[in-house]
Amino acid sequence: MTRHMIDHLLDGNREFVTNEFQPHAAYYQSIAQRQAPRVLWIGCSDSRVSEDVITGSRPGTMFVHRNVANIVAFNDVNIASIIEYAMVHLKIEDVIVCGHTRCGGIAAIEDGVHENYIADWLCIASGAKVVADRLATEKKLTREQKLEVLAAENVKLQIKHLRSLAIIRNMREKGPLPRIHGWLYRVETGKVDVLIDGREGHETGT
Repeated sequence: MTRHMIDHLLDGNREFVTNEFQPHAAYYQSIAQRQAPRVLWIGCSDSRVSEDVITGSRPGTMFVHRNVANIVAFNDVNIASIIEYAMVHLKIEDVIVCGHTRCGGIAAIEDGVHENYIADWLCIASGAKVVADRLATEKKLTREQKLEVLAAENVKLQIKHLRSLAIIRNMREKGPLPRIHGWLYRVETGKVDVLIDGREGHETGT
């Protein structure tokens, strides 16, 4: 009989307890008392992009929000409360907005989508498509190249949205924090392209 995926996950947890948790029990007991993450991660819900795995991070390192196409929406109470908690209570100083290649949400922005909620959600990224359309025409990009450009432009657009939120805007008026970074993860190679380095405050590429 074929084993259910849930059984594999539970087996994985037992291996985690034996091979990771118990050998590093002091660390896990310390983070059990309180969390003190250093980074707020805003990423895509895509199952291939696990922020801890691709950055080699341990539990307790990042406070995480993921949604379809790593979008920062002005009217989303969910992401607003996460950002506020991260800034006000956890005192996080670095925010990473991370998109990725081969993203289904990005392809849907390019091709159009008819499902109601998904279509409404992806409208928030329409500004990135305007830029990608122009660049694709100017540079005669292939579809795959254009989708990469669109994924990168979407990261930049969502960072613009993030900087426009009152809590971030008010903090940045008083100083350089939080530092905001834009990354593009390449699912084909496992590498991260740094689009915006928040330590330097400028774009490093597309």
